Amino acid sequence: MPSQISLEHTNSFVDSSFFVQLSKIKLDVMKLDVSPKQIYGSSPFSSLSDNSQPSINLNDASFGTLEEFEKRLPKNSSFISPGRIMNVNTLEDFKKLDKKTLLRKAADYIDIAIRNKSVLRDPSLLSQFFVLSFSDLKKYKFYYWFAFPLLHPEYKAQLVDKSIDIEKYTALLGKETINQISVINGNSDSLLPFADLLQQDSSKQLELLFVDTATEMGSFSYVLGNLIAALSVYGFAQARIFVHHIHFHKKYDCTIDLNISTEIDPSVHISGWERMSGGRLGPKMANLGSLIDPLQLADQAVDLNLKLMRWRVAPNLNLDVIRNCKCLLLGSGTLGSYVARALLAWGVRKITFVDNGKVSFSNPVRQPLYNFDDCLEGGQPKAEAAALNLKKVFPKVDAQGYTLDVPMAGHPVTNEKREKKDFVQLCKLFDESDAVFILMDSRETRWLPTVLGNAKNKIVINAALGFESYLVMRHGCINPSVPFEDQEETRLGCYFCNDVYAPSDSLTDRTLDQMCTVTRPSVAMMASSLAVELFVSILQHKDKQFAPHSSEGQQTVLGCLPHQMRGFLHNFEILKLSARNFKYCSACSIRVIEEFNKNGWEFVKKTLDNPKYLEDLVGLTKIHDEAEKAALELDAIDSEDEMV
Repeated sequence: MPSQISLEHTNSFVDSSFFVQLSKIKLDVMKLDVSPKQIYGSSPFSSLSDNSQPSINLNDASFGTLEEFEKRLPKNSSFISPGRIMNVNTLEDFKKLDKKTLLRKAADYIDIAIRNKSVLRDPSLLSQFFVLSFSDLKKYKFYYWFAFPLLHPEYKAQLVDKSIDIEKYTALLGKETINQISVINGNSDSLLPFADLLQQDSSKQLELLFVDTATEMGSFSYVLGNLIAALSVYGFAQARIFVHHIHFHKKYDCTIDLNISTEIDPSVHISGWERMSGGRLGPKMANLGSLIDPLQLADQAVDLNLKLMRWRVAPNLNLDVIRNCKCLLLGSGTLGSYVARALLAWGVRKITFVDNGKVSFSNPVRQPLYNFDDCLEGGQPKAEAAALNLKKVFPKVDAQGYTLDVPMAGHPVTNEKREKKDFVQLCKLFDESDAVFILMDSRETRWLPTVLGNAKNKIVINAALGFESYLVMRHGCINPSVPFEDQEETRLGCYFCNDVYAPSDSLTDRTLDQMCTVTRPSVAMMASSLAVELFVSILQHKDKQFAPHSSEGQQTVLGCLPHQMRGFLHNFEILKLSARNFKYCSACSIRVIEEFNKNGWEFVKKTLDNPKYLEDLVGLTKIHDEAEKAALELDAIDSEDEMV
């Protein structure tokens, strides 16, 4: 007896790579946008098994172009279906959205494609699908519900005697590309593209060849239902459809005769939400937390909070320039530990430590990169231990540690071979880095890094601590694109620009309280945080390390960009200050940089052995002489006044 044909429920099969890609796109592209996005799925027909339901398969390539998606599939293995995914921002939205309205909108895409005849050029539009989803990116849980919209035309169907042989038609299917729907040319027993449908006489019985993905005897995929709806809209009242299952050869092949109503709108009644395994309507949930590589999870989780900044608060924040910046930390103590952790939180992936000390028992409570075990057996080398422990926090960070002595101005050379080797290694580390943090304990250890930073045009951040005060500053940098004489006193100053004496030995003959960093414990955290935030703000400025001082306004997406900040805990005050380069500076003056570029180690060696050489070179000696002469003249004037 004539009846409606049985249409199988279609299942979704979503590879874990799809959710990984969805999480990336949600963070980087979609953000708060919940408008539907184009995706693609595949319905395999060459690898089906008995009684397996037809499925739409999705993977990470589903978000790409049609061409990219096709390349990932074996040839002649699947039909491609276009779809849309709507990823909402909260689980409440996922639950509360009107599912009938969503299904209606999804079905409208098919109905419109039929009525504007675009399905004739692209029959895959009959198999369009829709996905409603919510991504819990903190727990890596993905909630999703597929809809395979099915229009319901009025028709009566009858399976024709199976003695009718359709093999002569299936033999005509293309070897390179198999079309799911073909028009049969009755005059020549040949196959025509679906685009030729409307050229057929609608008053006669239409004959079509349909390649199906259903796997149960007497059942068919939902695409056949939408094909019948298209025939109804186009006015074909009678049709014979030869249904072929490629994988099963003749086993499930059959012929259907249809009497179709052309007067009733097939889009009035629709269905299509996917059912769960028990046959009940409802969404699915994929928990990928235990499936994805933990390193991959950690890598994405590190960037999660950073990328969320760009959703609403700072949409123009450039995270890539931060991530790709290679940072060198000179000093792996209290400041170095906190700076490293803050850099890691900002997404920096390359951090190099330099220190000459070992971990002592007083370190772990103040320096968060060390623990009790690092103090045993005489203490581990600080730089190497810091790098190792930073990798324990985040295994994918490229962290390295180097134990070396930074040559110090005013400390005579005692072992030239070793000290020159350390100098060469330090120069190499500067060349391999983009930004340098000077975080040492003494003034003279900061001299050579200051010179190197300017000579090699690096971003240099300097942080120093007092008992209840701190200084955080960025060094001005000589711009290689501007002649030296034009930037003598126009650039920002460095740590030594306020000094009228070259740095000298301040470490000899010190008491215990002078050898240790005596400071209120939280001062280091405050200075380290400001140092890293200043570094990030520099990267957001178009001029980077050459940017001018600004104490207010919106010079970057993160706000102003000061030259230096001085903090005082006794009254909880922060001052934003600026100072120009000192023409006779012992570390960043043009004469020092030119001499370093010319003579390298020999220049450094002279400075180590004799601080007076540096003062003579830059002109500080002349200033001293003039100051002494002026003081003598003032004393003489005072003496004359007293005699009067």
